[in-house]
Amino acid sequence: MAKSVDAESKTALIAAILGNVAIAVTKFIAASFTGSSAMISEGIHSVIDTGNGGLILLGIHKSRLPPDFEHPFGHGKELYFWSLIVALAIFAVGCGTSVYEGLRHLLYPKQIEHPFWNYAVLTFALIFEGSSWFFGWKAFQKAKGKWGVLEGIRRSKDPSTFMVLFEDSAAMLGLTIAFCGVFIGHQFGNVYADGVASILIGLVLGLVSFFLAYKSKGLLIGEGVEPDVLRNIQKLVEADPAVEHSSCLLTMHFGPHEVMLTLQVKFRDELSAVDIREAISRIQLRVKKEHPDITRMFFASESVGLSQPQVVAAD
Repeated sequence: MAKSVDAESKTALIAAILGNVAIAVTKFIAASFTGSSAMISEGIHSVIDTGNGGLILLGIHKSRLPPDFEHPFGHGKELYFWSLIVALAIFAVGCGTSVYEGLRHLLYPKQIEHPFWNYAVLTFALIFEGSSWFFGWKAFQKAKGKWGVLEGIRRSKDPSTFMVLFEDSAAMLGLTIAFCGVFIGHQFGNVYADGVASILIGLVLGLVSFFLAYKSKGLLIGEGVEPDVLRNIQKLVEADPAVEHSSCLLTMHFGPHEVMLTLQVKFRDELSAVDIREAISRIQLRVKKEHPDITRMFFASESVGLSQPQVVAAD
């Protein structure tokens, strides 16, 4: 399932990159003919989306590097780091430049020339963005599983599954705003509509960047699994006949499908060391079968003859 979702996410990213390259070129051509600040903002938006797609692909590649001496838990959080860089890029370049262009146009307004170029390019861009959005939606649907859209986004630990969807949704909203700005400016001779549209596009990008930065921050500082998943793991552990009770279950995501689990287990007093090792093996197999994203398990066990907990690691 994880490999299938990863393949869908990669396809969506590549489709988004190719689409954004084509759209950025046409938007800048239209902006050069019409002088529209909203079209300049949209062109910048597409360039940023292209670069962001490349950064996420880089993050996916680096996150799959094997563990080494300096990174014994692997490089899974590379994806979260590059997701944060993407969020910062959207805010600093996309939001900042769009708002600047809009303010400049409000201070020094001028009538849009040759609006046909804007209409043609915006229509063309909507078709391409819609195609890219479709691939992103398919990848997100597969990743969210049985959960609803909002719950799926909240529970997701893989930025690549929802980042393309968010960027393309913001792009389509931006195109709609740009179209309204061009239309109002052209039909009613309002020289300020284009500048206002550019500022609104910048604000949309700012909101998207804030959300992506918030999600990336949580994953970088160490998010665990959802409470219902943790409760299920505890039930699986305590279902083993060798276990009296378990406590202190702690988890951390080192990647979308790499989770470390630590837990304290009180084994029955009559068990020998051999019995405990066998119980640990059973628990490990049962938990990993039910939750394949658990890649590392560390037990702190306590049994007869041991006055202090004894740490046992199982991978």
